[in-house]
Amino acid sequence: MLTPTQVVILFVAVVLAAGLTFFVVKFLDRLRKVDAENAAKQIIERAEREAENKRKEAELTIKERALAQKAETEKELSKSRDDIRERERTLDKRQELLGQQEDDLRKQQKMVESNQRRLSERLEDANRRHEELGKLLEMQRQPLHTISGLSPGEASKRLLDSLEQELTQEMGSIIARHEKRIAEVVEQKSRDMLLTAIQRYAAAHTAESTTSTVDIPSDEMKGRIIGREGRNIRTFEKVTGVDVIIDDTPGVVIVSGFDPVRREIARQTLNKLIADGRIHPSRIEEIFNDTSKEIEVFIQKKGEEAAHEVGVHGVHPKVLYMLGRLHFRTSYSQNVLRHSIEVAFLSGMVAEMVGLDGDIARRSGLLHDIGKAADHELEGGHPKIGADILKRHNEKPEIVHAALGHHDEIITEYPYTMVVATADAASASRPGARRESLERYIKRMEELESIACGFPGVEQAFAIQAGRELRVIASAKDTDDMKAAKICRDIAKAFEEQLTYPGEIKVTVVRETRAVEFAR
Repeated sequence: MLTPTQVVILFVAVVLAAGLTFFVVKFLDRLRKVDAENAAKQIIERAEREAENKRKEAELTIKERALAQKAETEKELSKSRDDIRERERTLDKRQELLGQQEDDLRKQQKMVESNQRRLSERLEDANRRHEELGKLLEMQRQPLHTISGLSPGEASKRLLDSLEQELTQEMGSIIARHEKRIAEVVEQKSRDMLLTAIQRYAAAHTAESTTSTVDIPSDEMKGRIIGREGRNIRTFEKVTGVDVIIDDTPGVVIVSGFDPVRREIARQTLNKLIADGRIHPSRIEEIFNDTSKEIEVFIQKKGEEAAHEVGVHGVHPKVLYMLGRLHFRTSYSQNVLRHSIEVAFLSGMVAEMVGLDGDIARRSGLLHDIGKAADHELEGGHPKIGADILKRHNEKPEIVHAALGHHDEIITEYPYTMVVATADAASASRPGARRESLERYIKRMEELESIACGFPGVEQAFAIQAGRELRVIASAKDTDDMKAAKICRDIAKAFEEQLTYPGEIKVTVVRETRAVEFAR
């Protein structure tokens, strides 16, 4: 327990401690206040410095911008002043030019006025002379009208009619002369083109005809072909669709049928049966089916080979098959497929010579006789059948029209039709293209020459171009030009009366005088 003294001392100590603490706190507060004021002053001073710096920077920026703006303005002003000066110079030049033009116009105006005065004077002089001439003509015309008894209108009409008649005659003469010259040139050029095309394409003149005869080793084979009670031959004819003719001719059996493909299948079937020796109905059907498949493949291959040979691509397989069937078709002993290939080459050559598309011409020539592959199955001529087939398989209109009109049965709409028709005629009519017996050929040539040599004044006669042209050599002593022309006409007339021939025969009479001397 504390004593009063200790309590007093403790109290005093507490009071002193509290007082000391108060003074210390006050002192610290004062110090903090002083520090805060100093910091605030420093912040204010720093802020004022920064504000001053920014103000100075802003002033500098404003001054720089003002200087830049001033410089830009001065630059624009300088440019504007240069433009104004340039415009002033241009205006000065234009003004000078206008001044010169004005002077020129004044000079030209003076010249025009001077020319007008001169023209006016000349016009007056011309009018005066015209009046004088009119008076003179009138004075001369009156006696003429009095003498002729015609009025001015009648005289003018007669003069114009006379001039019109003379001009009409002269114009007709000129037109006829030019037409004759053009016809000669065109005929010569067309002949040259055809001869060139035929010469460039060298093909075999004839092709072997499809045969319908089958050789047999002995007459005993005929009985086996007929079979017991004729069942073999009946089966063969029923299956193949042809007629088998067995007569007394030794070693030969004839197969007859209108369809060349069917006839060829039957011929090969019969050959295989004869070679095999086993001839009975089932064997006939078996060999016929095998042969039919072989022929189908052969036909397709023939069509593809023909198109490849000519250089025609993109043909429908059905059309190629129809084309291959032409291998078994002949026309006057001329193989139709080889004829079509030849027409294709000739058409292409002729078309290229006249500036047409050779590919279209070759395609048209190759397919022009495609209707002959089906003319035995459908009604109508082969041109119409061929055109229908090509149209159905999306061929071009030029090619369809060439197949339809290559025999000149319709109005020609495309030039390729004429090209194909020309090539077709050249292929079919050239010497040796279609087979003719030698005796008949020689006899026809001799008839032509003998008829021509029977006329007086004819020395020699030569039949050329397979009998389509005759060259006659007339005697220069016994004939003149008028007689030679009459001989030519008489020979042509005699051919028309005495001979039967396809197409036409050209008769050419040549008469010339030759003088020969020798210098010794």
